[in-house]
Amino acid sequence: MIDVRRADLHTHTHYSDGCLPPKALVAKAHACGLWAVAITDHDCVDGLTEATHAGNLYGIEVINGVELSVTVGQERIHLLGYFFDLECQALLDHLASFKVIRHERVLRMRKRLKLLGMPVEMDMNAARTLARPHVAEAMVAAGYVGSVREAFDLYLGDGMPAYVAKPLFPASEALALLHAAGGIGVLAHPGHFMASDTIDALVKAGLDGLEAIHPAHDEMLTAYYRQLARDMGMVVTGGSDFHKPAPDEAIGRVSVPYGWVGAARERADRHKVAEA
Repeated sequence: MIDVRRADLHTHTHYSDGCLPPKALVAKAHACGLWAVAITDHDCVDGLTEATHAGNLYGIEVINGVELSVTVGQERIHLLGYFFDLECQALLDHLASFKVIRHERVLRMRKRLKLLGMPVEMDMNAARTLARPHVAEAMVAAGYVGSVREAFDLYLGDGMPAYVAKPLFPASEALALLHAAGGIGVLAHPGHFMASDTIDALVKAGLDGLEAIHPAHDEMLTAYYRQLARDMGMVVTGGSDFHKPAPDEAIGRVSVPYGWVGAARERADRHKVAEA
């Protein structure tokens, strides 16, 4: 019998740069027929407790997740963490310190924009994990640019006048942190330009999987990363990278077989045994 169950393993709530609160996101995931959803806010796990309660209410599995900003050498990439213990103090301490760093970074970007003649007003709520998209949205609202993309291209992108770099967080340290918490680390949306040397370095550092299924990946790229994961003995994940309820960004529009959740969970269980 064919298993038609599906899962979306890459979504964001309003605790980072998404638009929906966790309960609403989980409700949408249930409404579109998903069996499981992972909440993967940027450097933030604040929405997971609310999401888990919503999952119990709607009858859908909610997976602990996070999207960590990390580096390999000087290259900045993202790692998706899954199935970690939400009470791991070392992980919580790192995320708490990173939230402060993100907040201060946004303040510095706002100061640079003000010096450029573009003061912006925005919600600096300490409960949110702030990032460049929030600044870009404020610039659009103020009429300085026509789109978030334009804000990045002209002011907030790497090397642009209002850009402020994040501190380096080596991927090897992030993977060790996730493993110590009983979770796994997966390379997020590697895309067309991920160097093989970068992936090799991540594998040596303990990378557990590749996000092969992503809206930015065409069929050829998806097939390539699925095969690469198999060749390297890693798990495969994927999801919509959901941020807002727009027709072209709907939750579940990109999903994976539910069986992949089991494979990722089994990989995480190995780390739990190793740390026991």
